[in-house]
Amino acid sequence: MRREFVFDPADLPLATPEYDLPKQFTDAKAAVAALRKIYDLGTTYLRENFAEVMHNGKPQNRFRAYYPEIRLVTTSYANVDSRLAYGHVSGPGEYYTTITRPDLFANYLQTQIELLLNNHGVPVIVGVSDVPIPLHFALPEGAHVDGSIDATLDRPLRDVFDAPDLADTDDRIANGEFEVASDVDLPLAPFTAPRVDYSLHRLSHYTATSPSHFQNYILFTNYQFYIDEFIRHAQEALLDRESGYTMLVEPGNVITLAGESSPSSGTVPSRAPQMPAYHLCHGTNCGITMVNIGVGPSNAKTITDHIAVLRPHTWLMLGHCAGLRNSQSLGDYVLAHAYVREDNVLNDDLPVWIPIPALAEVQIALETAVAETTGLAGYELKKIMRTGTIATIDNRNWELRDQSGPVQRLSQSRAIALDMESATIAANGFRFRVPYGTLLCVSDKPLHGELKLPGMATEFYTRQVAQHLTIGIRALEKLRDMPSERLHSRKLRSFDETAFQ
Repeated sequence: MRREFVFDPADLPLATPEYDLPKQFTDAKAAVAALRKIYDLGTTYLRENFAEVMHNGKPQNRFRAYYPEIRLVTTSYANVDSRLAYGHVSGPGEYYTTITRPDLFANYLQTQIELLLNNHGVPVIVGVSDVPIPLHFALPEGAHVDGSIDATLDRPLRDVFDAPDLADTDDRIANGEFEVASDVDLPLAPFTAPRVDYSLHRLSHYTATSPSHFQNYILFTNYQFYIDEFIRHAQEALLDRESGYTMLVEPGNVITLAGESSPSSGTVPSRAPQMPAYHLCHGTNCGITMVNIGVGPSNAKTITDHIAVLRPHTWLMLGHCAGLRNSQSLGDYVLAHAYVREDNVLNDDLPVWIPIPALAEVQIALETAVAETTGLAGYELKKIMRTGTIATIDNRNWELRDQSGPVQRLSQSRAIALDMESATIAANGFRFRVPYGTLLCVSDKPLHGELKLPGMATEFYTRQVAQHLTIGIRALEKLRDMPSERLHSRKLRSFDETAFQ
């Protein structure tokens, strides 16, 4: 039922597009086409009226359009393969979600809807929701508004068009905090349309690339050295006709196509973005995206908060760490199978008492990639890689504090390495049901007085970064060859989960 919006008599009269009535669908592709028709109608309506208002400066109406929605009504429990982690609702009821950018999410939506149709045997219903589309999210990517809106209009913009409402952009569903009531429809997806739109705009801002270029397999790093090596690897892959990679997208949406040695489109940003992203594209978003998140858990949380709405299949952290054991050597690898979370940035969303489990599929892919890249296997592999607990801390200069506190905690937790991002990325993967993993490289051993000298650092980075990145890429390519229903583990799903992955 559409929620009522109360307008003061002095307000402008409300004007909306002419929408069709809700319609049932038993074909997923047709359902997605209907979602797109509703979305395009609404956003076009807002854009055209905004242009008219900016031209005339005297609006005669308040303009509003609504997000499309998809509903599922079932009176029985699904008879599904219990091995599936998603694609079905937990019990009888009415479920719904608002949808944005059906053009961007077409393949994702078609897959999710097909699963619902197959698992429940009832049609889905596509119609118009009661959630307004903010004008800000209706404008095209990269839109630039010339002049001052306040100088053009005789009233605030919010009097004429809807603005983003934080009440619609929270993470209650993903956090498991959605309050179930008898008169409230149940969520069908982990994110609402406004929440997704908010993150899509943030991704463009932080990475200086369009969300449409993001791939389903993500690498995070905290060093530009890895980005430089990723660009070199991508350029080689694009010249290899057998690789399957089609283009490299760099900040500013600078695009280099396969078979070419220089960009064919895009503009390099005048200022470097906060967390630049690079996309090595393959097929239908099955390539690899690499993001330099910089240093610290706050950045790690910020970028994963937003990439999560794209529903990637895996994200991995590749970076450097402090080795905590005397038996480790500089350049050794650390494969995380547990995390100590002293990052603090996720405490309100994911309490520290919640364990973050290792995911077998990701662990196997990473260990296999290390073995193949180094030529070591079995017991010999233990010479250069150790599996164990990684501690993530929010104080880069933790060594300057009284050592009795942190060192004792690290020892009691059996931690073998310490960094500032890995546990945050893994925890947000767990929180948002995105498969995750961590492979770090020991770059110093502060507890044992072993620090890199300038010359050593140069040689270390030159030698180790290329190998480390190759391992990460190989691991993701192995995971890409795995059926997605195996990769999206049931370990990441709670009691009453949304049907959409």
